[in-house]
Amino acid sequence: MQPSPKAVAILILVVAEMAGMSLWFVSAAVLPDMAREGDIAAHRQALLSSAVQAGFVAGALAVAISGLADRLDPRRVIAVCASAAALANLGLLVAPLGGDMAIALRFLTGALLAGVYPIGMKIAVGWGTRDRGLLVGVLVGALTAGKAMPYLAAWVGGTDWRPAIVMISALAFVGGLLAMAVRLGPHHARSQRFEPAAIRLAWTMPNIRRAYLGYFGHMWELFAMWAWIGTALIASYSVSMDALRAESLAKISTFLAIGLGAFACVPAGWYADRVGKAEVTIAALAVSGSAAVLTAASFGGPPWITFVLVVIWGIAVIPDSAQFSAIVADNAPADMVGSLLTLQTAIGFALTIVTVQVTPIAAAAFGWPIVLAALALGPAVGIAAMMPLRRIRQ
Repeated sequence: MQPSPKAVAILILVVAEMAGMSLWFVSAAVLPDMAREGDIAAHRQALLSSAVQAGFVAGALAVAISGLADRLDPRRVIAVCASAAALANLGLLVAPLGGDMAIALRFLTGALLAGVYPIGMKIAVGWGTRDRGLLVGVLVGALTAGKAMPYLAAWVGGTDWRPAIVMISALAFVGGLLAMAVRLGPHHARSQRFEPAAIRLAWTMPNIRRAYLGYFGHMWELFAMWAWIGTALIASYSVSMDALRAESLAKISTFLAIGLGAFACVPAGWYADRVGKAEVTIAALAVSGSAAVLTAASFGGPPWITFVLVVIWGIAVIPDSAQFSAIVADNAPADMVGSLLTLQTAIGFALTIVTVQVTPIAAAAFGWPIVLAALALGPAVGIAAMMPLRRIRQ
């Protein structure tokens, strides 16, 4: 039996998006090796990660306001942006470690990835309406798997960070080319440009407002965990093993924690379409928030306990992500869906600039256990926001 055109298109899109988004956490994955070689100040280490978020926010708003994805073939947008981002990532090989050029290259990479992630989402939802939760969940799973890849590459590269840069750049470049082979679905349509009235509507429509607040709580936790859990694990594992073993174990732990979360997105999307999107977000937030607190409590203890808790945390921290956007899309006026999703994404990622930047500074001041436990505040806010929606079938 031949696979359906929809299945083939989504499969190719998934691989292309996974490869392109692998660029996101490159600097975080190799940061211990870079810092050992270049003695990078703590605040500049944080800038290497938060610059990606800042670039993404700027790029997402630019794409939305300009209507770039509407005037051009979205597959070409992904191809050009992913390939250009791969070249920008290669620039880290020649930029001074932790210098202004390296930070600027990370900002540029983030801006270009705004032409990969949202555009891929647009292509995915063009293939269905009733299974929207599943389609978006599959794509978010691919993005999550891609973001885990740098940690695997860093583990393969050992203490030399340069092979990881080359491997991930090559992967992203190939992913960009692969995007050209994706077919557009029967429901593919033009997205609206950003509509300023969406700013008011986001806070006056209760269901959308609650989905926004839930998403912001989710984002408070998500990227701080993804960006810094490797560094936190090095500190935790180093209590009972030598530094190099701790670094190696932390890299593979982080890869598994982020990568396994990708597999949770697909069943979460399937379940959300049948039982309720709000129910899925509440369950995921409850598990991830609890795992954050338990991981903090295990800090410095037996490595295997911390490892298991971090993997559980990584699996639970991402499957709700797609459903916040799906809830907004389900409740928004048809002519403002694009604007409301753009605004949601922009504010959410702007929040992560703060959390990613502040996390290592707070850890230096108060210790990793307190900081890891504080990340559970986001899920707590998210649960409170989503509870009134749990009986409303989206």
